[in-house]
Amino acid sequence: MRSQVIQAQVAPALVLIGIFVLAAIGAFENATDGAKFLAIGVAAATGILAIISQYAAVREAEALIIDIRAASEQSALTKKIADSRGLLSLSAIAIVGIGIATFALVVWAVLG
Repeated sequence: MRSQVIQAQVAPALVLIGIFVLAAIGAFENATDGAKFLAIGVAAATGILAIISQYAAVREAEALIIDIRAASEQSALTKKIADSRGLLSLSAIAIVGIGIATFALVVWAVLG
């Protein structure tokens, strides 16, 4: 599951790198409004898809925690995993919060 989540983040990371480089060299200063809005739209679309895949992984992990808690015999590892639900909830909140903050920064970088 971790490798799927990591692989799903490659395209959004590349999009953000591209926008960062273009903003750093000042390419958006002379760009048309259409090009600016296209860059923002592509960043939004890839970001939303990335957030959905991350959130899906969190939901699946929460379901796994519920199943682990229901198991009759638990090792030290399963107990530790079962106790991490709060951390998963915090992760879900962080995913959304960081996604919104990153999108705001993209808009700021593109529109100036």
